[in-house]
Amino acid sequence: MAKKVESKVPETIDSVEALQTKIAAMREAQKKFATFTQEQVDKIFFEAAMAANKQRIPLSKLAVEETGMGVVEDKVIKNHYAAEYMYNAYKRVKTCGVIEEDKSYGIKKIAEPVGLVGAVIPTTNPTSTAIFKCLICLKTRNAILISPHPRAKKCTAEAARIVLEAAVKAGAPEGIIGCIEEPTIELSNELMKAADVILATGGPGMVKAAYSSGKPAIGVGPGNTPVIMDSSCDIPTAVYSVIHSKTFDNGMICASEQSVTAISDIYDAVKKEFVKRGCHVLNKTELDQVRGIILTEAGTVNPKIVGQPAYKIAAMAGVTVPADTKILIGEVTSVDVSEPFAHEKLSPVLALYKAKDFDTALDMSEQLIADGGYGHTSSLYVHPSETEKLAKHAARMKTCRILVNTPSSHGGIGDLYNFKLAPSLTLGCGSYGGNSVSENVGVKHLLNVKTVAERRENMLWFRAPEKVYFKKGCLPVALDELKNYYHKTKAFIVTDTFLYQNGHTRPITDKLDEMGIPYDCFFEVTPDPTLQCAQRGLEQLKAFGPDVIIALGGGSAMDCAKIMWMMYEHPECAFEDLAMDFMDIRKRVYTFPKMGEKAMMVSIPTSSGTGSEVTPFAIITDATTGTKWPIADYELLPDMAIIDADFMMSQPKGLTSASGIDALTHALEAYVSIMATDFTDGMALKAAKIIFDYLPSAYDKGAADPIAREKMGNASTLAGMAFANAFLGVCHSMAHKLGAYHHLPHGIANALLIELVMRYNADPAPVKMGTFSQYPYPHAKERYCEVARFVGVTGKNDDEVFENFIKAIAELKEKVGIKRTIKDYGIEESAFLATLDEMVENAFNDQCTGANPRYPLMSEIKDMYLKAYYGE
Repeated sequence: MAKKVESKVPETIDSVEALQTKIAAMREAQKKFATFTQEQVDKIFFEAAMAANKQRIPLSKLAVEETGMGVVEDKVIKNHYAAEYMYNAYKRVKTCGVIEEDKSYGIKKIAEPVGLVGAVIPTTNPTSTAIFKCLICLKTRNAILISPHPRAKKCTAEAARIVLEAAVKAGAPEGIIGCIEEPTIELSNELMKAADVILATGGPGMVKAAYSSGKPAIGVGPGNTPVIMDSSCDIPTAVYSVIHSKTFDNGMICASEQSVTAISDIYDAVKKEFVKRGCHVLNKTELDQVRGIILTEAGTVNPKIVGQPAYKIAAMAGVTVPADTKILIGEVTSVDVSEPFAHEKLSPVLALYKAKDFDTALDMSEQLIADGGYGHTSSLYVHPSETEKLAKHAARMKTCRILVNTPSSHGGIGDLYNFKLAPSLTLGCGSYGGNSVSENVGVKHLLNVKTVAERRENMLWFRAPEKVYFKKGCLPVALDELKNYYHKTKAFIVTDTFLYQNGHTRPITDKLDEMGIPYDCFFEVTPDPTLQCAQRGLEQLKAFGPDVIIALGGGSAMDCAKIMWMMYEHPECAFEDLAMDFMDIRKRVYTFPKMGEKAMMVSIPTSSGTGSEVTPFAIITDATTGTKWPIADYELLPDMAIIDADFMMSQPKGLTSASGIDALTHALEAYVSIMATDFTDGMALKAAKIIFDYLPSAYDKGAADPIAREKMGNASTLAGMAFANAFLGVCHSMAHKLGAYHHLPHGIANALLIELVMRYNADPAPVKMGTFSQYPYPHAKERYCEVARFVGVTGKNDDEVFENFIKAIAELKEKVGIKRTIKDYGIEESAFLATLDEMVENAFNDQCTGANPRYPLMSEIKDMYLKAYYGE
């Protein structure tokens, strides 16, 4: 078998072929490195940082000797910073394997290297940036191939060699760090095409090339840091901070100050302080001479002045200043791009502006940033108590580093004059500057983080009124608490005209009189209450100013009372917000306001079906627009529910049957809901059992069977508590719209649809299933059969039990006078079909649909509506 011929890695990369061979070898090294443990990586990281730190002085000398730019002693600090501060920042950071895990939430984050990093190094920071990038690549198990600036290729290559040798000695794969010893534009472009990620630091042309390469790039933009010295600032501190920063390595850090704008009342003092501290303020002639050498004809900074001392730059312009001059200062007025002093100068040359006030200074700084420093850095010297100015400055400056009372060269790179600003020598400028990152670049930017998310069921809940009192005749005892426990002083009753005129409020008012609690009563609630009705009641409610509201009646009275309560407590709320649909009530976009600050809510049902006394729901219709507002939030739960069968005895037969089947539908839909729980299941089952046992007698005998009446009241409340927590399903979604469009009582609408919906939900292979983490697979049929067996329906298997249950429900409906089809209720076919498509879409969008075990298609809803109209 022929042996595989391996390409020899060239010692010097000076051609595309050599570069490609080097890249192939480095990829193999990186594959090996990617298997290293955190312990192995941390050892390599430590030894590499130590080696770079030890060589900080020789590297600094080499950089200045080769580039002819900067200050050896300052480059020593930069090299020291690159090694020490990077190590200190990341020595304990996990970058290998599992870096974060929360077993209770089932979340695990795994760090993987990005692969081969193509690193472009600037001539301004040729060794410190190389050290920085090599170290963060070693910490993240990446290979790094460096493309140095041609004017700094030797010192950059030497920095890379030092870090590589130490890393390999500590166990890193051979060749994990590489350098293009003879850089060209062609080789840089080839590197950018081949690398997995480009880490680019340099001029705007290079950064643009990186972003245009088609590979992920982390690049930085140019800086043009404007400084504002406010009238409140400490002038000596402000001035010398600028001098300290601007003279550091002769101003070559991209975050260094390029201009100072002083407010007019301190301008002379600022200028005097600069002169006192060794700076030279150019006279008019000198200003024009220096202005002429700042930029090239192309409008870019003149490379001859970059990193040079002030006296040399002055000499280039024909200006003589002392050799120890710190900064050349030009007093200028224009912040337009046509002014050379308004540009980034990367040297100890500084523009000095005068602003009449702080707002003008902000305007000028904004323009200076627009001239060529978007996203980079801005600076403000101000007294810390001037919080409004600090906020205005931060809001106006389109820079990603906003430094306060800080030398910007040292402050921008992080961790020297501040805390929690990540140390870095690559400073992202965000979208302002056309960059992909807006922060100081660090190890996190060189990692692929995989998130492993295990299936988990969210915390569930059971919410009910604080107190639920039940038993025939319990009202007077329960109401005692209003005075003796809650110490309420004024009560407001909400009910309908029929109940009021027929004396049903009398037991409540008699008890209130006995306790000495004054009261008022609004008795104009209509079926399907309107917003206008609630607003009339609200005016009466506000005028009386109660601290307890008592709702008496069926669902309409309680819905109206809840809406009035809400508007009484929070008149600022908009129904559009309150009615916002939700997938999970705990995560809804709109946060419902806190209720009960002005008044508590007591609900007393007079029918046995809606369960509204224990639910967080209310529906109100705007009579002007016809809009129905379904409001749902646990803040709407009444504080107390009183289920006293004495108030239910006189229900007419039609109400008894409609409300009874409504309660049965509540129980069935809550039991098969994707949000059903052990807590709701028991209530739903017991409610269904009671209804099957007692609804026929309650319907036939009415008040003559008080036990049946009381049992039906209990069943209604039990089913209400079940669906208040498990929610409902598509039967209610469809019933809401059928009732709204064709004026059918809600319970009747549910009755006409329930068996169709049960068959629909029972399909073991539905087109779509409801989405909730605790609902693992379609099993509605099995759940229906559990209810069936609990109420006494039998069969040899689930199929037979289910069919027998459907039959039992149909028989129960027939016993209580429910007709078979929508058509049987006198709804004209043409009218039904004319509204059908609109009903379908609105039913699909109903809040109840989301909890249905089978997620319906609109075509399926339409099919059920048609079957319900014509009969199967």
